[in-house]
Amino acid sequence: MTRAHLRLFKTVEHGCGYFPDRLAQNWVIDPAAPELSGVYGNALSQGFRRAGGHVYRPTCKQCNACTASRVLVQAFVPKRSQRRCARQNADLEIEVTAARYSDECFDLYRRYLESRHRDGGMDAGDPADFSRFLFAEWSNTRFLMFRKDGRLLACAVTDVTSTGLSAVYTFYDPELPRRGLGVFAILSQIEWARRDGFAHLYLGYWIAGHDKMSYKTDYQPIELLIGGRWQRQPAAAAPARGESASDQ
Repeated sequence: MTRAHLRLFKTVEHGCGYFPDRLAQNWVIDPAAPELSGVYGNALSQGFRRAGGHVYRPTCKQCNACTASRVLVQAFVPKRSQRRCARQNADLEIEVTAARYSDECFDLYRRYLESRHRDGGMDAGDPADFSRFLFAEWSNTRFLMFRKDGRLLACAVTDVTSTGLSAVYTFYDPELPRRGLGVFAILSQIEWARRDGFAHLYLGYWIAGHDKMSYKTDYQPIELLIGGRWQRQPAAAAPARGESASDQ
């Protein structure tokens, strides 16, 4: 990705989705650029992430908590609780499909948002929001689907890129907490990446101490983008939030 060929835009400041008392701001690659699909993989390796048709990277003035993360899938070794989760879900049927709207997927997505993000700004999703948020015409996006006796239990939205797989979003049946479907989705994406010869599974932004984001360092070995360099982190020893790089 070179700035000679692509324009970068900076958004206006807006409310942070992770900390209600902070403001956020992003760099966004020109969403109309015809070469966006071709540079997306390289953009991931530079700390960017996709949401809908936009590829963005935080550039907040007074906060640098968001730190890009990626699992080294060829060296990944599941810990005991992850192996137990895999055994608990060994009865599920797994398939990869094209990313597209369906009433079945939307119903699961809606129920997940209502359970997990009630009153958080994401609990009023509609079919248009579903498609606009999860995939774009230019992205090579797949749905990793998990079923039990034909019933859809979970869907992991996954981008296939030149530098690895990117875990975009996962939604699952909120009435089955004991299955650990979110964990199993990541384990399945790691196995997918390993099977297809990719080096990395990008997990988005790690945030130290944040109850919904700090879990990512549970998948070892993992690298965080700190000071413009990908640095491998020992288990349970990721840097404190204040040590995260501004180049996220």
